[in-house]
Amino acid sequence: MKRRTILVGGGVAAAAALVAGVAVFRSTDTADRRDGEALLAVELPDVDGHDQTLSQWRGKVLVVNFWATWCAPCREEMPQFVAVQAARGTSDVQFVGIAVDQPDKVREFAKQIGLNYPALIGGFGAIELSKSLGNSLSALPFTVVVDRGGRVVERHLGPLVRPQLDRVLDRLLNPA
Repeated sequence: MKRRTILVGGGVAAAAALVAGVAVFRSTDTADRRDGEALLAVELPDVDGHDQTLSQWRGKVLVVNFWATWCAPCREEMPQFVAVQAARGTSDVQFVGIAVDQPDKVREFAKQIGLNYPALIGGFGAIELSKSLGNSLSALPFTVVVDRGGRVVERHLGPLVRPQLDRVLDRLLNPA
C-alpha cells in the first residue's frame, strides 16, 4: 500500500501574508539537510490526481512555492516564476507549486497564467508542511529553495521578487 503524506492546517494564511511583509529564514546546515530530505520525500497529487514525489527532481535546484488562488500576493508573484522557469529551462532548475487549494481552481488559474511548472495539490494541510519548513506565521506565499545536494538554502515568507530569486539561483548554479 502506497503511503501518502496527509496534511492538516488552517486557513488564515492569506491575511497573515498581507500583514507579514517579507522575511527570509536561515537555519543550521543539519536542519537544512533534514528539512530538504523531508521535503523531497513528500508525495502529493497533481491537478489530474496523479501522485508526484518531489524526489523526482533531486539533483536540480528546486524552488518550492506554497500558494493559493485566493492569495493576492501569490497570484502576483507566480508570473515571475513562470518567466524564470522559461528563461532557465528545466535542466538545472525546477519550480514546483504546492497549492493550498482545490484542483479545479488550481487548474483554471494555471491555464490563465500559462503555468509551465508542476502544481501539486496540498489543500489547507500544505500549511502544516510549510510550518515544518520554517513558516512560523502559517502565511502565504512561502517559498523554499533546495540545492542540488538536497539542502534547504533559502526560506522566504512573502512575495519573492525576481532580482532576489535570480541572485539565489545564480549563487547556486554558478558558484564562485
